[in-house]
Amino acid sequence: MTGTTQTAAPAPRRRYDAEKLFNRVALGVLVAFALLWLVPLLFATAISIRPADEIAVDPTSWFSSNPTLAAYEDLFDKGKLPYWYANSFIVSLLTTVLTVGTASLAAFGLSQVRFRLRRVAFLLLLAGIMVPMQVLMIPQFLALQEVGLLNTYWGVVLPQVPNVVAVFVFKQFFDGIPRELVEAARADGAGWLRTYWQIVMPVARPAVSAVTIFVFVQVWNNFLWPLLVVTDPEMMTLPVGLNSVQDAFGIPYAQLMASAVLGAVPLLVVFSLFQRRIVEGIAGTGLK
Repeated sequence: MTGTTQTAAPAPRRRYDAEKLFNRVALGVLVAFALLWLVPLLFATAISIRPADEIAVDPTSWFSSNPTLAAYEDLFDKGKLPYWYANSFIVSLLTTVLTVGTASLAAFGLSQVRFRLRRVAFLLLLAGIMVPMQVLMIPQFLALQEVGLLNTYWGVVLPQVPNVVAVFVFKQFFDGIPRELVEAARADGAGWLRTYWQIVMPVARPAVSAVTIFVFVQVWNNFLWPLLVVTDPEMMTLPVGLNSVQDAFGIPYAQLMASAVLGAVPLLVVFSLFQRRIVEGIAGTGLK
């Protein structure tokens, strides 16, 4: 007896095709987002090396027949770029170190230490996210003025140290650490501080990496707060200093774009060097 039987395509084949289509779509979305971020920076770079007369004739052209670094020379001549770069690095580094330390300690207490009203304390902490930063600026400014911290590094650093998002990220990571690990350390006679430093923090490197990068970038790009508390040109951070140079120039597009490039270059270097740490940190802390 002869006959023919028809069978459907194997399920693994359909699954493979679906995964292949998904990968292509995901790749297309990633390329689109990359272009969305890179094109403006490339355009700023192209404009920054064009002479002023060419920009006046055609401000939107990407190409120049006579590229020049005059805009960058003007910024270095009329500004204090070495001071601004150093100030931004010092402020960002100090703020990042203090934020990681205080946020991780707070998160460790909320995650691993059992005390009354612990959940209430965490909810009150999260409520701080809903308070706009602008609401606190005037009280903070007046307080710093009273203690003489205007035009100082600490005046720029201290108000930026409290970071509710950093506490939340650390707490989410600490909640995933087995409770038995902490209890074993406590049973061996370790105090809470020693347990935090020697047991929990070595395991929390992904969270530390994620918070470090995000806080550093946020503080480096912060413009409004340093603008309020710093008036000495030699104490300005890079965004504030570059803005003062732009005001002096009026609206020269080449210098404007050159300042944008100079402000972005350090962050590009940071992301290039620590991109693997950033990805590991995001995956390890459960951020989506």
